[in-house]
Amino acid sequence: MGLNKKSVDDINVAGKKVLCRCDFNVPLKEGKITDENRLVAALPTIKKLIADGGKVILCSHLGKPKGEPKPELSLAPVAKRLSELLGQEVKFAADNEVVGPNAKAAVEAMKDGEVILLENTRYRKEETKNGEAFSKDLASLCDVFVNDAFGTAHRAHCSNVGVAQLVDTAVVGYLMQKEIDFLGNAVENPVRPFVAILGGAKVADKLNVIDNLLDKCDTLIIGGGMAYTFLKAQGNEIGTSLVDDSKVDYCKEMIAKAEKQGKQLLLPVDAVTIKEFPNPIDAPVEIEVCDSSAMPADRQGCDIGPKTQALFADAVKSAKTVVWNGPMGVFENPTLAEGTIAVAKALAETDATTIIGGGDSAAAVNTLGFGDKMSHISTGGGASLEFLEGKELPGVAAANDK
Repeated sequence: MGLNKKSVDDINVAGKKVLCRCDFNVPLKEGKITDENRLVAALPTIKKLIADGGKVILCSHLGKPKGEPKPELSLAPVAKRLSELLGQEVKFAADNEVVGPNAKAAVEAMKDGEVILLENTRYRKEETKNGEAFSKDLASLCDVFVNDAFGTAHRAHCSNVGVAQLVDTAVVGYLMQKEIDFLGNAVENPVRPFVAILGGAKVADKLNVIDNLLDKCDTLIIGGGMAYTFLKAQGNEIGTSLVDDSKVDYCKEMIAKAEKQGKQLLLPVDAVTIKEFPNPIDAPVEIEVCDSSAMPADRQGCDIGPKTQALFADAVKSAKTVVWNGPMGVFENPTLAEGTIAVAKALAETDATTIIGGGDSAAAVNTLGFGDKMSHISTGGGASLEFLEGKELPGVAAANDK
C-alpha cells in the first residue's frame, strides 16, 4: 500500500485555484449545526491554503440527498459558520448542479486568499457513481486538488477520486496525512509490541480485520458482542449471548491461526450478564458477573467482567502501539459501560501510541472524556475499518506519490 503521498506541505498554491474536498458532513437540526467538530478539524488545511495565497474552493457532501437537490441538506449553514470560524467570508455558491453559473462566476471573480464553498456534491447523481461528467465539471474549476476528507476515502466518488485523476497536482490535506501517518503506518509498520483491540457486536463486520491484524500484531484482544462467537468456538456455554453460528468455524480457524503464528489471542475470561436486553438501551439493568466458562443458560453477556478488564489492561501496559476499534459491551448503558471505560483508561495511561479506529470507539472515548489522552482518533468509521483490513483506499491512492 503506497502511503507516501504528497501533502499540502509539499506544494505552494500561490495564485492558483485549489479545490479542497473536506468532510463537512455535520449534523443539522432545523438548519443549525449541532456538532461542528468536523468544521474545526478542517481549519488547519484551509488556513494553510489561504496563507499561501490560493483561491480556495471548498466542497463536501452532506447527508444522503441521493442525487437531487434537497434544501434541508444544503451546505449554506456551513458556509455561514465557516466564515465565523475563519474570520473571513466564505462565499456560498448556490447551484443545484453544484458547478453551475453561480459557482463559475464566483471562481472567475476570486482574488488570492479568498474562499468559496460549493453546494452539496451529492446533489449530483454522478457523485457516488464516480461519473465522468461531474468529475470534469469539478476539475474545470481548479489547477490543484487537495483531498482532506478521510471519512469518504474508502469510496471512489467524483469529488475525491474522479477529479483527482483529471488534475495534474493532487495532494492530501493535514487530516488525511494524519490518518495515513497513524492508522496506515500502525498497521503496515508498527512499533512493537503491537496490540490490537477489537470489539463491537458482530464477527461478520470484522472478518477481514481480524484476519489481517492477526498477521500484523503481536497480541489480538477480542471483546464486545463478537467475543461470544469465539467463546462458543472454544466449546463454552454462552447462554443467550449474541452469537453468529455461521461464523463459529471461522473463529476456530482464527484461534488456530493465532496459535500457529505464536500470536497471543485474548478473549474475555468473565462476563457481565443480564436477563434481557435493556429497552430503552440506557434503562436500569440487574447484572450478574460469571466466568466465561460457566455462563447461565438463561442470561446474556453484555460487557466484559472485572477479571477481563484487568487482563486486557495488563496486555496494553507493555505495548508500544495500540489500535482499538469497537466497544467492549453495550456502552450506551451506564451499567454496561464499565468494560469500555476500563479499556479507554488503560489506553489513556499507557505511553504507547494509541489509535482509535473511528465509529463507536471514537464516540465512546470522546463521550467518556479520554479524547485528549489518545495519540490519534480516526475521523472515519468505514474508512478506518478498511485501512485495518489492509485495503487500499481509493481516496488515498488517487493522490500523487512523493
